[in-house]
Amino acid sequence: MQKSGYFRKTGCIAYDSDGKPHMVIELHVRGERFAIRLADLARALAGRVHVQVESLAHNWKYYLGSVNGLAKLSASGKALNIDIFECGSFTVSLNSLRAVIYGRDRMAVIVKIPEDSPSPARQKKYPYGQQQISAKA
Repeated sequence: MQKSGYFRKTGCIAYDSDGKPHMVIELHVRGERFAIRLADLARALAGRVHVQVESLAHNWKYYLGSVNGLAKLSASGKALNIDIFECGSFTVSLNSLRAVIYGRDRMAVIVKIPEDSPSPARQKKYPYGQQQISAKA
């Protein structure tokens, strides 16, 4: 897995499009800045719900922008999986994320989930002369 970014809790308040303030946790992935609302993140860590990953802009204050991805708890319950629409899929350990949320650490490393590519060992090989039959309508 390749290191691609980090989570950081700055304690900043970001305003949504309606002007409502929200506590957010920042995530920096491949040079871009995103945010997840802390209230939504708590819901994601408590159960199997998707939360929005929004763009974060700074112009005197922090502002939440468009939805750029989704995050949810992994099937094993040991990581938070983040799917950013233009960049790919990433993950962060739940232990390191909780350490950042509770102030024990400053940052949690985000790693890229490798893309599934068919390996030569997984491809089905047919003996010489045998053909694969498929049904065509």
